Amino acid sequence: MQAILTVLGSGTSMGVPTIGCDCTVCHSPDAHDRRTRPSVLISYNGRHVMIDSTPDFREQALRENITQLDAVLYTHTHADHILGIDDLRPLTYRHKPGKLPLYATPRDCELLRNMFRYIFEPTYRFGGLPQVELHPIEGPVELFGARFEPLRVIHGETPILGFRFGSAAYLTDHSEVPAETLEKLHDLDILFLDALRYTPHPTHSTVEQSLRIVDEVKPKRTFFTHICHDLPHEATNAALPAGVQLAFDGMKLEFEI
Repeated sequence: MQAILTVLGSGTSMGVPTIGCDCTVCHSPDAHDRRTRPSVLISYNGRHVMIDSTPDFREQALRENITQLDAVLYTHTHADHILGIDDLRPLTYRHKPGKLPLYATPRDCELLRNMFRYIFEPTYRFGGLPQVELHPIEGPVELFGARFEPLRVIHGETPILGFRFGSAAYLTDHSEVPAETLEKLHDLDILFLDALRYTPHPTHSTVEQSLRIVDEVKPKRTFFTHICHDLPHEATNAALPAGVQLAFDGMKLEFEI
């Protein structure tokens, strides 16, 4: 089954341009250097599944003319991956039947309930609430004829999730990819990897570290995401090997799901 992956956001937690920064990338005229917080949309068979709802979701949805959303998968509960949850409201009102399903680890489901009590234990009576319901991820998630397999990665000291779906995989916010996950990244058409910058970071992968993963698992196409303002789009792409490039907001890729 053919699918389209849309990069909703390719930036790091502060986005690019970064507030108050005078660097060359933050003032770049190249639209590829404008990076909202990291998220992707997978569209297939008339359905639309999103990974993470960022603080920039409203801007991303308007830019991509998103009028339907059928499920949201969460990698983890850091602010740059969840704070768009309230902006799901208008799409949840359109969702039929029932509430929009959100999928996260059991631990993250509990964290989301605690962080957004007004949604999941509503006592607020004076306005619209997102019509959503949480579902724990305890194995592969079957959604509308496609299988989304959770992949364990390490974000600093915290295990979080990436996902494989058909011939594509999306891993963001990782400083380490365990051997058991690397084994599941073979025979890919598309692989997304965290590549924050060139210099080391305690919770994110560098360009060099992610290139080593590419060398090991050998996907046909690799796209780096969660990119900070250290990496100018055009110059970085020119230095990357064939088959590897930076993702950018609005990028669309066809693949088999």
